[in-house]
Amino acid sequence: MTSDPPARRRQRGPRPVPPPAAAANDAEYGDILAVLGQQLGEKVAEAADPRGRRKLKGIHFEYAADPRAVHDMAGGAGYSLASNWFTQLLAQLAVANSITKSQLCVFLYVAGGQVPGTGITQYTQQEITDGLNKIAAQKGGKMTSRSTVNRAVQALCGYNWVEKAGNGRIQINVRLWFQGNSTSQQEVLAEIAERHDRDPDAFPYAVGPEGARQEELDLDFGSDSGFRGRKRTG
Repeated sequence: MTSDPPARRRQRGPRPVPPPAAAANDAEYGDILAVLGQQLGEKVAEAADPRGRRKLKGIHFEYAADPRAVHDMAGGAGYSLASNWFTQLLAQLAVANSITKSQLCVFLYVAGGQVPGTGITQYTQQEITDGLNKIAAQKGGKMTSRSTVNRAVQALCGYNWVEKAGNGRIQINVRLWFQGNSTSQQEVLAEIAERHDRDPDAFPYAVGPEGARQEELDLDFGSDSGFRGRKRTG
């Protein structure tokens, strides 16, 4: 009498886990990745589509308009970027009489007239003089002279606020005042550095005047003769 063979033991091992419901969309996600991979220059394996659905051929992206508003500036000359440190320094130097009225006026006038992206003003000293006198002439008031503008330009060059650029042109210190973007500013700074052998103590990095020293007031807005500036001692 033969005995029945022993029952086959069930082998132990990991049980297959049924795919979740979201896995049904894996094929579609695979198509999207494949298209994105081609667009980005990457190789992405194409996912199989067991249902035989239509393959995704392309993706179209639309971007919303930039919500940033434009600046609303008076006049039609645009605007420049200025160092906050320097604008405060201007006020401090003016109060301390460490710069003259003519120096301040000449600098502000040429800084507002620079060619965008260059830091260069193409005004001659006579054009600066005429520009500064525009309102004074209309009102019949005292006006500045070309010789006063010339002295102011010389002083501003000594402060490294401006630099003569030849052919009657003036180079603004673009670290203080600049009309243009940062890329243009860096290009101008590189050109200036080459002209000065990359000296860190030269224009445009050394900025004066040092401290709040008293200087002779140059308030000759009338004529060059018959008037002498006096030193302010108080």
